Amino acid sequence: MPNRLQHETSPYLLQHMENPVDWFPWGAEALAKAKAEDKPILVSVGYSACHWCHVMAHESFEHVETAALMNELFVSIKVDREERPDLDTIFMTAVQAMTGQGGWPLNAFLTPDGVPFFGGTYWPQEDRMGMPSFSKVLSAVSDAYRNRKAEVIQNGEQIREFLVRAGSASTQKGELDSEVLDTAINALVDQFDSVNGGFGGAPKFPQASVIEFMLRYQRANSDERSARMIRKTLDKMAAGGIYDQIGGGFHRYSVDEIWLVPHFEKMLYDNAQLARVYLDAFRLFDEPEYARIATETLDYVVREMTSPSGGFYATQDADSEGEEGKFFVWSPAEIDEILGGEDGKIIRAYYDVTEPGNFEGHTILSTPEPSHRVARDLGITDDELMAAVERARPKLYEARGKRVWPGRDDKIITSWNGMMLRAFAEASRTFRRDDYRSIAVTNASYLLATLKRDGRLLRTFKDGVAKIDGFLEDYANLIDGLIALYEATFERRWLDEAIDLAETMIREFADTEVHGFFDTAASAEVLVSRPRDVHDGATPSGNAVATAVLLRLSIYTGRSDLQHVSTEVLQSMVRPMAEQPIGFGRYLTALESFTGTQREVAVVGKRGDAAVESLANEVYARFEPNTIIGFVDTDNPALSADMPFLQDRPMQRNMATAYLCEHRTCMLPVFDAEALRAQLEQGTGVSWREL
Repeated sequence: MPNRLQHETSPYLLQHMENPVDWFPWGAEALAKAKAEDKPILVSVGYSACHWCHVMAHESFEHVETAALMNELFVSIKVDREERPDLDTIFMTAVQAMTGQGGWPLNAFLTPDGVPFFGGTYWPQEDRMGMPSFSKVLSAVSDAYRNRKAEVIQNGEQIREFLVRAGSASTQKGELDSEVLDTAINALVDQFDSVNGGFGGAPKFPQASVIEFMLRYQRANSDERSARMIRKTLDKMAAGGIYDQIGGGFHRYSVDEIWLVPHFEKMLYDNAQLARVYLDAFRLFDEPEYARIATETLDYVVREMTSPSGGFYATQDADSEGEEGKFFVWSPAEIDEILGGEDGKIIRAYYDVTEPGNFEGHTILSTPEPSHRVARDLGITDDELMAAVERARPKLYEARGKRVWPGRDDKIITSWNGMMLRAFAEASRTFRRDDYRSIAVTNASYLLATLKRDGRLLRTFKDGVAKIDGFLEDYANLIDGLIALYEATFERRWLDEAIDLAETMIREFADTEVHGFFDTAASAEVLVSRPRDVHDGATPSGNAVATAVLLRLSIYTGRSDLQHVSTEVLQSMVRPMAEQPIGFGRYLTALESFTGTQREVAVVGKRGDAAVESLANEVYARFEPNTIIGFVDTDNPALSADMPFLQDRPMQRNMATAYLCEHRTCMLPVFDAEALRAQLEQGTGVSWREL
């Protein structure tokens, strides 16, 4: 008989609705029951694409005896971390403080007042490899609560105090100068894997925010160390199994240090960030391979992760038919059967498909050797090899599509959609792709119509239901996407929406006592602490993105109050940025913008004029992260009247006109892309902060 989760919309919660566990969703009913019956609470946190969450579910939550023990001793609550990042942050912080480690599945034990006092991650159904069984853990925790309650309550209060301190803002301020960026780069050099790319050993994560910072640093300083780190990392990831060589897009992370064996789930946020990183690398280095990866990643999202209404789905699972990665791996016989003998031989060599395989007797496709070397060994030309690859990929994709597909979590998450919105908007200009622009416009229209209510954002949409008050990251990332969409379309409504949301974000999330932002709104549910996550993780922290978008909006609007809020946050992050750049990459990009040379491009003309589009596209053809671009519509100049950098910019010679300025220092107006390109390459070198 289904439990209470049957009424939820989250695919992850619905996966557990047939469990014999008497699961509750997080809410007043569960908390009231725990108080009334004086029972501890078990909160189990996970997400639908999490492999080990599935393992624990099959072993323990579907096990009748274990479920009976849970029902007898605890009030059990299931939480989808993608719906409730606030709860996830609180309980993960608590468990990491208690055990020194974290991850998902995350299992936290709370007092009836909602205060965590014990927790962990995965526990097996039976004792194994030094880990006690989940049943033993349940019995021990329940016994401690019944017989040593005072000790448990005291421990919980210590954790509560720790959580409150963890959510407090730093008051130590530092100077915002380029020396912080230099120190951060030096630290990254020390942590860099010069053989395989990336940072640290296994497991290895892409660290998109850090790469974004290095791209900016290289652009500003012509720093060869940054260039080497960027290229090595992007090249190795693109050649590895972490990248889906047939369908495009990136898996979550690599379980090894060489990017070969991934954790096979695909997350929208990873692909949004990495599509942009490869796009920016293409613009900086003019490397066609990076354009290919960016395009294939976005095309994967269009094909497999976009709803008919224009929202982007959250995740694809790691498992199919109960096996991790089964959908994505190959054998030599399968390759030959699909492609035939000659092309099969070429493709097996190119993607390193062997009889022993590289993953549980099968092969994860990768390209460990450069194409020219493979072609030489096969006795063919590089062009012949790549022609065979181009013939083979659609055939392999079609054949793979006949397998049992991994599950897909088709809820729409506002913050992750904002990230992907920005990726499509920027790519539409760079690649001259009207279809990408249309996708971005449709997505933004959908989000604002569906997930904005009475001026406030909601977190998720699924099965016709929009719910859960938006978090800081939802506001910040959607604002980020809307700014990019304004630049891609020159439609003023997107910038107006961004400004409106920014004002709501400051009002609802700003810490009025110090500086920075909380993750939850002032009007949100009161929890054991008000979380404030300042570190970048799989996604950049809401604080970092909020800082970056307010700084950018301050340049558009000329509003010093927005700049003040952002610089206050940056000043408090100076020491962490310098000493721990892996965890503060997105702040570093904002600091680089603040200390760097800020440029403004005003394009003046008639909407829809091809010359206007050509001038705008020229800006996006280059990697110009500190350049903002705006449009003066000669038929409706009032739309740009409140943007200072667009004032006194007339159209001349009755032609579309571009003005390039570096904070009040402007070059002569130009009328074609080639002339604008020459000005962008020349520059004046003036720092807007200094004027």
